[in-house]
Amino acid sequence: MSKSDSFVHLHVHTDYSMLDGAAKVKQLIKEVASQEMPAVAMTDHGNMHGAFEFYTAANEAGIKPIIGLEAYVAPGTHRSDRTPVRWNDGGEDDISGNGAYTHMTLLSETTEGMHNLFKMSSHSWLEGIYYKPRIDRDLLNTYAKGLIATSGCVSGEIQTRLRIGQYDEAKLVAAEMQEIFGKGNYFIELMDHGIGIERRSTAQLISLAKELSIPLLATNDLHYTHETDAEAQEALLCLQTATTLNDANRFKFDSQGYFVKSAAEMRKIFADYPEACDNTLLIAERSEVKFEKRELMPKFPVPEGETEASWFAKEVQIGLAKRFSGSAPKSHLDPVSYTHLTLPTKA
Repeated sequence: MSKSDSFVHLHVHTDYSMLDGAAKVKQLIKEVASQEMPAVAMTDHGNMHGAFEFYTAANEAGIKPIIGLEAYVAPGTHRSDRTPVRWNDGGEDDISGNGAYTHMTLLSETTEGMHNLFKMSSHSWLEGIYYKPRIDRDLLNTYAKGLIATSGCVSGEIQTRLRIGQYDEAKLVAAEMQEIFGKGNYFIELMDHGIGIERRSTAQLISLAKELSIPLLATNDLHYTHETDAEAQEALLCLQTATTLNDANRFKFDSQGYFVKSAAEMRKIFADYPEACDNTLLIAERSEVKFEKRELMPKFPVPEGETEASWFAKEVQIGLAKRFSGSAPKSHLDPVSYTHLTLPTKA
């Protein structure tokens, strides 16, 4: 398969995006492998809980795993600040968490970058909770090394500012992010599901990218694996928002295109910007992360003449003897096969 026939999905929500993503990890990887895509990312909302499961499943299938996060970014000076920002009363064009946060996509290029992403995620849960676990500019500046970032989805700060007529402010944000992550490590993300809220800012996103020499990146904001999974994902959104499928005014996606589209489909959608698709392959080639396999159980010094198993068994017997005055019931001994041992007498 030539480069011009391939594509990598870099904005992907699994079922670890709680009550939002409907793509189960193994099913997602199976579909990506069946389409002969070389890699795929995981960018769940606000958490990295599924990173190791995803990494393991992808490697087993011969797919390169790209560990990422769709982060919630606090709009104020610090993640602990709970003052929402009013985006110039943007109405339906302001979908940025009611001013409490905006979105951005972060991808690990290196193992160090992945660790930095874990650190930011931890800080967001411990210090940044305001509706969602939020990071801030301080964390981005501190932990930017080894990461690739994008402007994110329609809930990103840049897209929000563009839709409400703040082009200069959006340009300043893009320049700031490019400075934080470094030239070539920050991308302007393009999505096209045929909906107005995306298309209203596309031309300005491209213009801004040209002015600042920021590369483009095509994504599909995956929330489920197959097109037929769209209704299941709608049901998840109903659970999240306490509504039902019969509610015409419920929160829902205005398209059923958030699935694993083929490389051909993605390249057709972005036929005018082939470099945006090519850059998905570039990022996949650059990304190399590894989980260190190590024994996490604590190690204790074993007395001379004992193995870990024999010493542990004796310690268990001592504990049982203390609790049962020297004679533990047989029912407590049989399940763990310690009936062959002699109980010590009570001291």
